[in-house]
Amino acid sequence: MEQLPMRAIGALAAASTLAAASALGVAGAQGSETSAGRGWGDEAGAGIVRSEALGRPLQGWVIALDPGHSGGNTARLGRSVPDGRGGSKACNTSGTATAEGYAEHSFNFDVARRTAKLLRAKGAVVKLTRSDDRAPGPCVDRRGTFAQRAHADAMVSIHGDGSIDTSLRGYHAIVSSPPLNEAQGAPSVALAKAIMRELAGLGFVRNPNYAGGLSKRADIAGVNLTERPTVMMELGEMRNPAEAGTMSSSRGRQRYAQAIARGIVAWAAGQKPGTWDDVGKDRKA
Repeated sequence: MEQLPMRAIGALAAASTLAAASALGVAGAQGSETSAGRGWGDEAGAGIVRSEALGRPLQGWVIALDPGHSGGNTARLGRSVPDGRGGSKACNTSGTATAEGYAEHSFNFDVARRTAKLLRAKGAVVKLTRSDDRAPGPCVDRRGTFAQRAHADAMVSIHGDGSIDTSLRGYHAIVSSPPLNEAQGAPSVALAKAIMRELAGLGFVRNPNYAGGLSKRADIAGVNLTERPTVMMELGEMRNPAEAGTMSSSRGRQRYAQAIARGIVAWAAGQKPGTWDDVGKDRKA
């Protein structure tokens, strides 16, 4: 076989990698918006690059998923726990529900389970804050510190909203503000935006009450206590009749999971797993 010049070999390799990225179905993977927030750990190892070319772009990554709320609503869930800013919050609740009685905690858990399957297929190690939808899950302070205890590279907390106004619909993302550490700032905002782009790409609408779909809050323990890029996704309004139908359906929950997984893949592109463990070590040094 005739030997190809090095430039041609390089071009073929680049084309192969782009084809693999295209196969992921990540909307706008080459666009400037999807590239936002990729400045942390740009030097990916050769093994990670090879994994991306093979369709496993999250090889080496650890992703934490928090299916919000708890299936078992016991008295202990009402006790107070730290909120991460000197105040306190209730340990947890069972969340909201649709008018037909489909519980938010069940929605959250099913979407998390589906998302975990998709992420594992892309090479990620996935860790969940709760393993079933029957027993009471951990309190919100334990969920907030879960990502660093799991040595995760990022965490997504999965929720459905329950606004009193039943005409309201759409997703929004919650981040801690003002940020209490580096991870809660630009990296978390970039993760939120990446997931929201994928939600929009799959036809979901954004909640009009939040500029750009982003809610910056100081009262959420789950995002206040994290030391990793973390976002709480309110995926839809469970009391809106049309949106409740989507959230109650298996097909709808699969679409939500696809958007979250694609958003994580897009956000992680160009970054190096283990970055935030390295940051933690530097702080302790």
